[in-house]
Amino acid sequence: MTGPCDHASMGSRSDDTFVKPLICRMIMDSVAAGIFTVDLDWNITFFNREAERITGISSDEALGQYWADIVHASDAEEDCALKHSLRTGEPVINRAIYLIDKKGQRIPVSITTAVLRDEQGQVIGCVESFRDLSRVEELQKRLLSQYTYEDIIGRSASMRKVFELLPVVAESDSTALIEGASGTGKELVARAIHNLSSRSKKPFVAINCGALPDTLLESELFGYKKGAFTGADRDKPGRFSLAEGGTIFLDEIADISPAMQTRMLRVLQERVYEVLGSVTPVKSNVRIVVASNQSLNKLVQEGKFREDLFYRVNVIRIELPPLRDRRVDIPLLIDHFLHRFNRLKGKDIHGVSPGAMSVLMSHDYPGNVRELENIVEHAFVLCSSGMIQSRHLPPWLEGAGPSAINQDMLGRMTLEQIEKMAITDALRRQKGNRHAAARELGIHPSTLFRKIKSLQIDLPDRDGRNNN
Repeated sequence: MTGPCDHASMGSRSDDTFVKPLICRMIMDSVAAGIFTVDLDWNITFFNREAERITGISSDEALGQYWADIVHASDAEEDCALKHSLRTGEPVINRAIYLIDKKGQRIPVSITTAVLRDEQGQVIGCVESFRDLSRVEELQKRLLSQYTYEDIIGRSASMRKVFELLPVVAESDSTALIEGASGTGKELVARAIHNLSSRSKKPFVAINCGALPDTLLESELFGYKKGAFTGADRDKPGRFSLAEGGTIFLDEIADISPAMQTRMLRVLQERVYEVLGSVTPVKSNVRIVVASNQSLNKLVQEGKFREDLFYRVNVIRIELPPLRDRRVDIPLLIDHFLHRFNRLKGKDIHGVSPGAMSVLMSHDYPGNVRELENIVEHAFVLCSSGMIQSRHLPPWLEGAGPSAINQDMLGRMTLEQIEKMAITDALRRQKGNRHAAARELGIHPSTLFRKIKSLQIDLPDRDGRNNN
């Protein structure tokens, strides 16, 4: 039975017959990667020490056995890297999959495969190396949990400010205003405020004010009595009643009519409301959190929103930045979505290739986090296992956005190049201010300076400190 070391020694002088294979085996056993080889019948001919450690299977158990009976991989059925290399002669490099060890535990690994040839160039088998990514995966999980607040993900400076503000806002019963474009996670922030508050054991009730006409919105908010109008054959409690003691979240408050703004003002001022069909005021004990995807201050200036109502809702204001202004959060968000989809669907998608990541990093996301989630879900459905590739992304992403890059170039970008692009974009947004860019990226300025030097990033003559 022969392995790669034995094949390498074929044709050597007799005094080297045992020395060269022995040295080769010692080298193979010292490598920090599992390595095994198979012959043309797919039987294992070599199995190094790291392969023993990762799989829990000894070399004596593995040698001579059909490889798939020993190395249980998540790509074995659909897209086997070894079979691909033997069929095409092409190597497979750094494909992320799972191995199942002797105890039945899943081990995340990165595999590389290639064909084995003898001295005459004839194919005699295949070799596969695999690196244990368990430590990397654990570090990714710790990183994700470090930058998660409730279900809100972010490590950028703007999101850390939001995280710092949430407990302070939650302690108060004052009305809070959350402003941000659609898809930035305004309801998640509202729920976090509720969950961190003393009202957390009481209901959290949300309603989209912009989705209903005045008549329906009024009855939804305040409820109605039996006989209040045609079809009202029973009493119905409103959202304020359902949220009693808890929090009510009024989303897209900028879309309500002037008449409804007047009614809302009374609720905020006097903390009372009237049920439709009743003249008896009902006292309300709820925390009110409102949200808008438009600037309420700008709408006041345009005469489209009551100034007195604006001052009532703008007691505490939280602004959520668009995703294009916090690109450093994109990898964290992708990791979060993949973990969630894996749990829901029972799949083994555990990463995004550098090419796909560069596409995702270059898009401007007019739909913000919600759009990114939909894109990741699209790719998740198309990717059967392993790592999401550029081909799994929606076709319309190619060439999208002002910062889009040629697709061929994206596919060749390394993680280092992606990092360089993120730093360059941050410096551009901060007009060359290195300290502001470091805050946005969530790293120490000295770390940024070191990366600028190592990545050879061109800087403007001015550092932009006077711009802030």
